[in-house]
Amino acid sequence: MQHIVSKKVPILTIPVLLLILISFVSCGNRADWIMFRGEGGRGATSGTLHPPLGIKWKLRLQPGDNPTPAFNPPIVKGDTIFFGSTDGNFYALDIKSGYMRWVFNTEGLINSIPFADDEYVYFGSNDGKVYAVSIEDGLEAWSFKTESTVQSIIVRYKDSVIFASDGGSTYFLSLEGVLQYRMPNPVWHYSAFQVYENVVYFAPGPLERPHSLGALDIDQKTYLWILDTAALSATWYSFPALKGDHLLFSTCSSRRQYWELNYYAYNRETGELIWKYSDESIWGDRVSIDPDTLFIQNLKHLDYMAPTLWKNLVVYTSGDSVVRAFYYRKGTLAWLRHFDYSISSAPTIAGDRIYFGLRGDSSPDGRKPRLICLSVRNGKKLWEMELDGALLSAPVIAGKWLIFGTDENLFYVLEELY
Repeated sequence: MQHIVSKKVPILTIPVLLLILISFVSCGNRADWIMFRGEGGRGATSGTLHPPLGIKWKLRLQPGDNPTPAFNPPIVKGDTIFFGSTDGNFYALDIKSGYMRWVFNTEGLINSIPFADDEYVYFGSNDGKVYAVSIEDGLEAWSFKTESTVQSIIVRYKDSVIFASDGGSTYFLSLEGVLQYRMPNPVWHYSAFQVYENVVYFAPGPLERPHSLGALDIDQKTYLWILDTAALSATWYSFPALKGDHLLFSTCSSRRQYWELNYYAYNRETGELIWKYSDESIWGDRVSIDPDTLFIQNLKHLDYMAPTLWKNLVVYTSGDSVVRAFYYRKGTLAWLRHFDYSISSAPTIAGDRIYFGLRGDSSPDGRKPRLICLSVRNGKKLWEMELDGALLSAPVIAGKWLIFGTDENLFYVLEELY
């Protein structure tokens, strides 16, 4: 989540990412992926994908050669893919054919990550509004105007729709779009928080401590604990994932030619530090983008540096050229995987395989961007696929389909061939 202060204070950037539950509703080979990063924010599905995978279809969303700076993950409900775009449109596409079921236009680019229930899909726009739109026909049910752009994750939790405006407020609305409660959010941008067992993890801190993040009890409107981000001294704070009593996240600060990387586990009930692992960015031989420029680009992605969990491991892709896997209980390294190019997306796990994007370059002997598949057990590369453009944000896996977008404004759906 981006951490941005008032005009008199230096700007900080930070993704504080939302918990999003994914519901897997089986229907043959189909499964719903209705929220960001899956159950407990773990970035994983219990299903598997069996290679070989082929391109079911791909669609160019915008004409022209200008790359898109962001392509946050879509969601899947039934046989429909839902996602917003930097062209200001919100799309509903048939997962099997790519046929456009409907398009909803807003007056600003869309960088939020939506949520879907049985009737509506909820999303925010840089026009300052959050919308509830009918899944069936794309007609607006209601909209709610905020004081700023809305580039957060949207969550429906029980009878509330929860989201944050950039440097404005965190909102709790009724399912009819009526304000229930709001919290001041003067600092955080690109907000993403997790909701679990009636607690919002990484809610903005109280107004007297704006440069903080906390665990907020929704019913009592009180903090269980508050994390002083000044003590962590970072500019980017990733989405937190939960496993047992562990809350796991990472941070990054750019130092021009390298990044300071830190990986944390806190007790989700008390806010006490369990472990911390510190590292610096590691660059491969074929990284052609200036690290400071690359860092700024990464801040557009709400899942940047988000953890992915599998059994006793937590895995991170941090935007440099290394995949790092830790034992989540103690924070010791399980394995590392090095690449010549920088990694372009957060990872997603299906079964015992982990999927993410790798950047390419345009030099005569350079390689195209790729989708990479590793064994999550040991980091061994299993296969790769060349892409048109770098994969941005973690791929979504729903049943037999793997879904993602690239910086060349292309939307891909891959499918098991057998």
